[in-house]
Amino acid sequence: MRHGKSIYISELSRDDAEQLLRYEKKNRSFFEHFSMMRTDDFYTLKGQNNRLENIHKEAEQDAGYFFGIFQKGTDQLIGTVHLFQVMRGSLQSAFIGYFLDQDYNGRGYTTEAVRLLVAYAFDYLQLHRIEAGVMPQNKASIRVLEKAGFHKEGVAKKNVKINGKWEDHQVLAIINPEEE
Repeated sequence: MRHGKSIYISELSRDDAEQLLRYEKKNRSFFEHFSMMRTDDFYTLKGQNNRLENIHKEAEQDAGYFFGIFQKGTDQLIGTVHLFQVMRGSLQSAFIGYFLDQDYNGRGYTTEAVRLLVAYAFDYLQLHRIEAGVMPQNKASIRVLEKAGFHKEGVAKKNVKINGKWEDHQVLAIINPEEE
């Protein structure tokens, strides 16, 4: 668990499946604008339990780390932040992704969560580089990353299929300051 000023992030477990399901169902139409296609099974308790089981296996294999973003004071799950495709060897890198409940947007919670996860990735996991991809029209998400210290590197053309269409993504990255 890593604490910020307004939120904390904590690795999710099977105990969080019901809260995660409520969060995903509540924000389904909002998230679908920015995420890959999800089947109806994803929006079931069984689907979330399977997701959490797979995420736990990823962490055991040092391949990915999935955290809930919780509001301090209420302990309510208001988002997720995820390191995925962790690559070791000469790369020592990963990708970051995040989602925040639409009712909590614009309050700095995502920036705070990204900063906490980046610190975890650099300090604990000893990663060298973290990369993110954001649809260029998602200015708020690009701003989150810039406020967290990421820099723009270019545009990956037709990079991710979202809602049946291949979308370009602005590539941003941050390098471990201990290794610059």
